Amino acid sequence: MVDYSPSPSPRPRALPKRIILVRHGESAGNIDGAAYSTTPDNKIPLTPLGIDQAKRAGSGICDVVSRGGASSNWKVYFYVSPYMRTRSTLREIGRSFPRNRVIGAREECRVREQDFGNFQVAERMKAIKETRERFGRFFYRFPEGESAADVYDRVSSFLESLWRDIDMNRLQQDSTDELNLVIVSHGLAIRIFLMKWFKWTVEQFEYLNNLGNCEFRVMQLGIGGEYSLAIHHSDEEMQEWGLSADMIADQRWRAHANKGDFNEKSPWYLDTFFDQFADSNCEDAEDLQIL
Repeated sequence: MVDYSPSPSPRPRALPKRIILVRHGESAGNIDGAAYSTTPDNKIPLTPLGIDQAKRAGSGICDVVSRGGASSNWKVYFYVSPYMRTRSTLREIGRSFPRNRVIGAREECRVREQDFGNFQVAERMKAIKETRERFGRFFYRFPEGESAADVYDRVSSFLESLWRDIDMNRLQQDSTDELNLVIVSHGLAIRIFLMKWFKWTVEQFEYLNNLGNCEFRVMQLGIGGEYSLAIHHSDEEMQEWGLSADMIADQRWRAHANKGDFNEKSPWYLDTFFDQFADSNCEDAEDLQIL
């Protein structure tokens, strides 16, 4: 017998309250580049200091998502790069979270470290990185490895999957919960994530500074439905990260903007690409002649 009863309406999409990007703790490769010549990059471990940094980051992130204990309905979902140092960082971060607050965790290869090749000989890598500085950090491709542009492509793919998960409510069981996404990744991948999300140009990317070990960036949902760094972070912090005055102003605008609005005051949207337009009066006159 065919059931003609109407299907239940899909649940409305609930946007995450925050998307938090965390760099891994200090690794053996951060204190001795020679480690990369004998150990695969994905197997580089955290140092004891890196483990301590990750524990403290977990406490800090928990304080942010719980609003210092003032929120009673927050939940968290984790994405993590498959590298040993990121997974170890997540393990230590997780010690700050009660089990009933954690919806789940997923290993995500697309937010892994930039591939620099296989085993990395220190003297050779030093010369290669000097060449990168002359060529430009975004487009320079490491021999047998990736460019930042390659990382941009896979991070873009990850963002498409992330939005599908959000659209289909795969990450949130109760729409009344405040969902927080925490992505444990690497310095370059995090800067690329922000670049893609906020539509920063390659030139703007080149001025961004790397995150310190276990530093995190909080993208918080504004009152109008746009995400902004300016809700949780100060102008001084964003300036230290390498954001220009225009980029900081755009973050402040996003904190109050309605979703889908266009910020005409952000000069890079048009001024970066054009230095002069035709007189609009001439265009209007041509339209009148056609009529």
